[in-house]
Amino acid sequence: MIESYVAHIGRRDLFNSNGARLTEPWQILRQDRANFHRFGVKDAGDEGDSFFGNANNRAALENMLRNGSISAQAARDIVRGGAMVLVEIYGRGNVGRSVVVTVAR
Repeated sequence: MIESYVAHIGRRDLFNSNGARLTEPWQILRQDRANFHRFGVKDAGDEGDSFFGNANNRAALENMLRNGSISAQAARDIVRGGAMVLVEIYGRGNVGRSVVVTVAR
């Protein structure tokens, strides 16, 4: 494990920068990290991380989730919003290979 963090998936994380509603968990997780790192939009309960501070790493999140794991219920909870997530980032050095996402409501 390279790093882990906890984040609250708030209403602002459910929409992209153009205002379109996001429908996939990886999109919402990516928007949450962009909001945190790029736009300074933080929900109560959001923790920082160094890995997704890099825009290229955020862009790799879809593949990392495909290589990792998330339960169907956790995916639904993220898309619905209001969930607290634990994201564990796995890889080697500064190269992420997968993420494991767990939701606690």
